Amino acid sequence: MQCAHWYRVPVDLMREAQEKWTTPYVDGAVQCQLSAHDDGDHFGLLTDTCAYGTALWLRWRQDYVDLVVLRDCPATGPGPDGEGCCLFAGHPEQHTWEGTPEEVPCTS
Repeated sequence: MQCAHWYRVPVDLMREAQEKWTTPYVDGAVQCQLSAHDDGDHFGLLTDTCAYGTALWLRWRQDYVDLVVLRDCPATGPGPDGEGCCLFAGHPEQHTWEGTPEEVPCTS
């Protein structure tokens, strides 16, 4: 289950993201993309950085918020499709494909 914490992106960080990483649009609020948790940092995806294998994330905790560029998680899921993890390298808990219900074929 995904973390339910959301954060409104401060205007100064929106401007910084748009100027430093030439991002034309930044969402006004982001949801933490990690598995459900209450302690530690929360991470909301803002945008790809246009540099291969990295993305711009909003990181927050109760007493601070900042922008961080993190490498993409290199893990791929099992099976022939090998779905990639949509988080960052070294993230805590499970990969994005773990804990989701398996697809059930429509025919039996």
